[in-house]
Amino acid sequence: MTRLELVKIIAKQNPDLPEGDAARVVDTVFDEIGSALALGRRVEIRGFGAFSVRERDARIGRNPRNGNPVQVEAKRAPFFKVGKTLHNRLNAD
Repeated sequence: MTRLELVKIIAKQNPDLPEGDAARVVDTVFDEIGSALALGRRVEIRGFGAFSVRERDARIGRNPRNGNPVQVEAKRAPFFKVGKTLHNRLNAD
């Protein structure tokens, strides 16, 4: 599902909400999740999952073209842990 598809679904389910306003709602939600993660905070959406930031240590990697070792700097990476409700929906028979 793309962002545009999500906007159209929200606008369709809420006939009083114009598509432009639905787009602003979706953008606001994504912006706030991104802002919270940038501050190192955790974002939990009950029944869906939790977004957090994981610290990756610096390490020695390798260049896949020639096999030479390269220094990979420490970095922060987003992480998503699926919620129990969503997990059960995905694995229901």
